[in-house]
Amino acid sequence: MRSPKSAPRVRDRQRHMEAVVLGASVGAVEALSIILPGLPRGYALPLMVVVHSPPDKPSIIVELFRAKCRIEVKEAEDKEPIRPGTLYFAPPNYHLLVEGDRRLSLSSDPPVLFSRPSIDVLFESAADAYGQHLAGVILSGANNDGARGLQAIGEAGGITVVQSPESAQAAAMPQAALAACPSARVMSLEQITEFLQHLSGRSST
Repeated sequence: MRSPKSAPRVRDRQRHMEAVVLGASVGAVEALSIILPGLPRGYALPLMVVVHSPPDKPSIIVELFRAKCRIEVKEAEDKEPIRPGTLYFAPPNYHLLVEGDRRLSLSSDPPVLFSRPSIDVLFESAADAYGQHLAGVILSGANNDGARGLQAIGEAGGITVVQSPESAQAAAMPQAALAACPSARVMSLEQITEFLQHLSGRSST
């Protein structure tokens, strides 16, 4: 097992980043509760997040993280423009996509790997829209969703990050992502927080 890689690379801070996408399933709330509250008020990048959730139950994840975070948190809406410093969660039972004109869209297309929203759908569409100016992060989860999407981000020239499997509540998703994208950086949750801070050029102060 590879050990976590620590500090963000200098060239990451020199690269102009435009967005971050994150995906998680089992263990998502615990992982995101370490990462997202660490982002400072005035964070410069938009973040789009897919968390696997039951399609037939209302989600409380937006309210939960709105209370924890210093940046704006909202449920994504169809055709809304993507704004800097805003955290968008995919609504239950809808795929979340990024359009070429930097708007969000929602889709009720069939589930992917039994999941709607699908991490792959978000990551692949965001890779098409942002190319090398995108960072993708795969967190804890119990299936393979996100592996193909992270690979697409890497192939587009973006930055790929995976939570260290040994630190994940469910290791299957990080392991699948690393198998599909071996060049991805393996980080602890605390290192991912620091990494995202550096991408935006803002510290947690």
